[in-house]
Amino acid sequence: MSNVKLAVIYYSMGGTNYQLSKWAEEGAKELGAEVKVVKVPELAPQHVIDENEGWKAHVEATKDVPEVTLDDLEWADAIIFSVPTRFGNIPAQMKQFLDTTGGLWFNGKLVNKVVSAMTSAQNSHGGQEATILSLYTTMHHWGALIASPGYTDPVQFTSGGNPYGVSVTVGQDGKMIEDVEAAVKHQAKRTVTVAGWVKKGNQ
Repeated sequence: MSNVKLAVIYYSMGGTNYQLSKWAEEGAKELGAEVKVVKVPELAPQHVIDENEGWKAHVEATKDVPEVTLDDLEWADAIIFSVPTRFGNIPAQMKQFLDTTGGLWFNGKLVNKVVSAMTSAQNSHGGQEATILSLYTTMHHWGALIASPGYTDPVQFTSGGNPYGVSVTVGQDGKMIEDVEAAVKHQAKRTVTVAGWVKKGNQ
């Protein structure tokens, strides 16, 4: 799998989805994948961010993480998205980026990309599954191949059992309630493995 190129694209306010992305990076690298972790551009005004200490601190802590470009999508064999839920849908920041991919889509540059997604919410039924599925709707339009974790490993049952992609509940203290690190790494490895099959089949 050493030739599989994985882009992990995330949006995070408090750091949860950044941490999920870093675990995905670790899991993928264990299989020898080349990995980029990139964030989507922030749309919120700076004064709004400044009023939230946790948000402000996270933005400062991740200021050196590069912002995603369309070139990253073209480069990647596989893509993992990690986003918080917003009323059962993806955040505007991620949607805005996805809405810029029309040129790549039109030219067939996104066909057969292997994709997977993760999410978080402040309660266990806060739209986590709907968020992942809403992101996958765009992926179907791309002609991408979705590598959901399903129940391909027992770790799925110890981390909440979401077959569409890892989801985690975040408490009021900002800390993750479920232990999902192993599940994230499994999902990343599965995504890289499937991308390796696709890449080999296209050679």
